[in-house]
Amino acid sequence: MKVEYINPFVVATQSVFRAMMNVEAVAEKPFLFDPVTGSHAYDISGIIGLSGETTGAVVLSFTKLCALKAVSAFSGMEIKIFDQTVVDAIGELINIIAGNAKKDLTDFKLNISLPSVVTGHSHRLNWPTGVPVIMIPFNSALGEFSISVSLREPVRR
Repeated sequence: MKVEYINPFVVATQSVFRAMMNVEAVAEKPFLFDPVTGSHAYDISGIIGLSGETTGAVVLSFTKLCALKAVSAFSGMEIKIFDQTVVDAIGELINIIAGNAKKDLTDFKLNISLPSVVTGHSHRLNWPTGVPVIMIPFNSALGEFSISVSLREPVRR
């Protein structure tokens, strides 16, 4: 997967955290995540499907504690309970990130789906078959989280 497919999501994540939560999100070294054998310790993931000249998905994942801190910063209210408010906010965050990244991927005529959210410790997601998943870990004052991107090579018409 080309870096120009990944960078818009990294930049959008950093921009959203800075503008909406007043937090610097520092991207760590990306790596190839194997959805079959790989594992993670996240408790909640916001997912957006991508379609158009390419297909794939982008996923924003948090531990429970980091999600509570992120949603508190995002909403401007202290959130202490991991409930539907957190689920809705994580869905909105991935929606905003994907929408901002889409602006820098205009060559691909992408459509983004409505967000969905999965919860549960070390949950597994069904990724597009045969397409690499690049996971980018982030560090921030709120804790560690990641954004994962999986995009097929674009089909040009």
